[in-house]
Amino acid sequence: MSNSLDFEKPIVELEDKIREIETFAKESDVDLSGEIEILRNKVKDMKKNVYENLSPWQKVKIARYQDRPTTLQYIEYILDDFIEFHGDRLFADDLSIVGGVGLLEGMPVTVIGHQKGNDTKENIKRNFGMPHPEGYRKALRLMKQAEKFKRPIITLINTSGAYCGIGAEERGQGEAIATNLLEMSKLKVPVIAIIIGEGGSGGALALGVGDKVAMLEHSIYSVISPEGLASILWKDSNLAKDASEVMKLTSEDLLRLKIIDDIIKEPSGGAHRDVELMSKNIKDYILESISELTNQDIEQLLTKRYEKIRSIGEFEER
Repeated sequence: MSNSLDFEKPIVELEDKIREIETFAKESDVDLSGEIEILRNKVKDMKKNVYENLSPWQKVKIARYQDRPTTLQYIEYILDDFIEFHGDRLFADDLSIVGGVGLLEGMPVTVIGHQKGNDTKENIKRNFGMPHPEGYRKALRLMKQAEKFKRPIITLINTSGAYCGIGAEERGQGEAIATNLLEMSKLKVPVIAIIIGEGGSGGALALGVGDKVAMLEHSIYSVISPEGLASILWKDSNLAKDASEVMKLTSEDLLRLKIIDDIIKEPSGGAHRDVELMSKNIKDYILESISELTNQDIEQLLTKRYEKIRSIGEFEER
């Protein structure tokens, strides 16, 4: 992997070397299986040492990694017969949010998610996964449609934040996000929200109100980016690494703080290493959550969602 993350380069180089030896052994008809097995075990140990001891900044890098699977990639593995819907019926179709209806083991579900690109051209097309107000209004339109037809809703979150350009502000960016928060809290169908990469600020939260909120193991979720926090606190965005250490933005931090409900395990090395396995883990989690949530009546579901939202955060009464 030529554009590998800096801290995994030794692993990637050794894996490349193993492939070279395997090719040489095959072409030369030489048995090097013993040597190859030793190197594979070394790679396994290196992965365990690296990926079980990731710093918050390293997790930020994995969450933002260009090759990290996108919403549409997961949909391809998880759903059958997916039909994407477009437009907010008010202004335009925002390509940084995708959504539609598909079959999950034969059950109709609505899936909505932020969509980044895996290269510069796609990222420009998708506005780097930063939605305009029409993106959030499209998402809300699909959620209300799902409520009408009693379909569970699944959101896949991966954005550095909502787009803050002049046009977005003129068209009511803050109102669009606030309306989504209000309406999602009242939806009369199960809602499952999963942070699959970077969950940034209100741009992420606008798809993040759910009965179940989960994060992939190496994703992040925060009210501001590390660069933004460093700029505000220390007037220097280059101190982003230091900021990430104090922000409590990893999945382990947020589970401990009871902001999320679950962590979905990633393949060794991250979701980009095995999209099929990662998709299976996500699908299993969704199926288990839907089974649990559909056994509750609507009033019970809404009450628990309300209590969940109200209980977020640590505070003292005086």
